[in-house]
Amino acid sequence: MFTGTVVFDLLLPGDSRSLKAKRSYVRPIVAALRRFEVSAAEVGALDLYGRAEIGVAVVAAEAAHVRDVLDSCERLVAGRPEVEVLSARRRLHGADD
Repeated sequence: MFTGTVVFDLLLPGDSRSLKAKRSYVRPIVAALRRFEVSAAEVGALDLYGRAEIGVAVVAAEAAHVRDVLDSCERLVAGRPEVEVLSARRRLHGADD
């Protein structure tokens, strides 16, 4: 069994100066990520209006499948024109960890 995680640090547009506006950017991204059958949620920068951290986790029998799913998630988030990806921190854990 292998688990993989990625945490995206996102810069939101300048008009996200309220939690409602911030949610309007974060919720569609989280919903789109969940189509890959992963767990996804806003996990950090909860009190900052112009920033968001979205975490993704996946579990699979093979490490290659975990990498493929995380690659797809990264492409999806990077392809969103309304946000800028500041960083994507990835971790992969195997049965020996």
